[in-house]
Amino acid sequence: MSDREWVKTSRDDDRLKIVAAGPWTIRHAPDIERQAGALTPNGARQAVFDLSRLDAIDTAGALVLFKVVDRFKNAGVETEVAGAPGDFSDLLARVAEAEERHAVPQPPVGRFSHSLEVIGHSTVQAFREGRDLLSFFGLTIVVFGRIIARPRRLRLISTINNMESAGVRALPIVGLLSFLIGVVLAYQGADQLRQFGAEIFTVNLLAVSVLREIGILLTAILVAGRSGSAFTAQIGTMKVREEIDAMETIGMDPMEVLVLPRIIALVIVLPLLGVYADIMGMTGGAIMSMLVLDISLTAFIEQLRLALTPWTIWIGLMKAPVFAFLIAMVGCFQGLRVEGSAESVGRKTTQSVVQAIFLVIIADAVFSIIFSTLHI
Repeated sequence: MSDREWVKTSRDDDRLKIVAAGPWTIRHAPDIERQAGALTPNGARQAVFDLSRLDAIDTAGALVLFKVVDRFKNAGVETEVAGAPGDFSDLLARVAEAEERHAVPQPPVGRFSHSLEVIGHSTVQAFREGRDLLSFFGLTIVVFGRIIARPRRLRLISTINNMESAGVRALPIVGLLSFLIGVVLAYQGADQLRQFGAEIFTVNLLAVSVLREIGILLTAILVAGRSGSAFTAQIGTMKVREEIDAMETIGMDPMEVLVLPRIIALVIVLPLLGVYADIMGMTGGAIMSMLVLDISLTAFIEQLRLALTPWTIWIGLMKAPVFAFLIAMVGCFQGLRVEGSAESVGRKTTQSVVQAIFLVIIADAVFSIIFSTLHI
């Protein structure tokens, strides 16, 4: 322990003068803090901290100084820091500002104010996300135009590979769930129509609900959860590994290499998956009708022929490319927004699924309004 005198004091009536001497640095901080901590106002009403004798001071020394100053202020002593050399003034000002910021207690936030703040923050984030997604949509259209002008730039092998992963490998889950939905609709519809002796119109219910709405909507939701999340995870993992940065370094456009093949692949396979879902849904409904309603297969097909109109199937299939574009675009958009950690990949994958399903349902509602207005 050093015997050096780091602090010198003198008294003039009610005025206490404290002179800081030598280097006030982290190397000597324990000795300085010991001597400075022993200082007391001792009945003084004023205290002046004279820094003119300082040889050097760093952040540690400044913290010790302002701890003593705060202790004197809390004791009701009028304090003043004076004589600091010009070289030290900036450091002392920064430390004083930080200490003041840290010492001032923040006013308590009420539950209503906190809720309002959360809502406002979420709203601003949603608008920013929508703005960025709209910008990404514009960039995607520009790249599409570039590919149309120069078809050789399209990566056909990558597109086919994505068609296989998003389409062929999705057949089992899409087929199974569509079949079960057809069974449920036929059973529930028949249970209600039986009260009016109109069980045969269960076929009409299946035709309109499955072929016009539920078939393609269910398929789009499944694809959003399966393929949309996969797109985000794949591109996001590449972002974490800095593979996308490497692509840009060697002159490859990630939009052409990663985004466009996935969008084109999904736009092609989703209508086909929709047709497959319609077939499986009607098959499930037909089997349930034969087992529960005693409707023969011949009668089911005849009633289905009467229930169908030229637009019934086409309305569902017309939605498929739009749904596919939205799902693939959101999946790729969120993948490119990954910030470089595994946690970010998981967070963006979740956002991708939620946003894709939300946009699909919004688009379906818009289609319904348009078709209703056109009396289709």
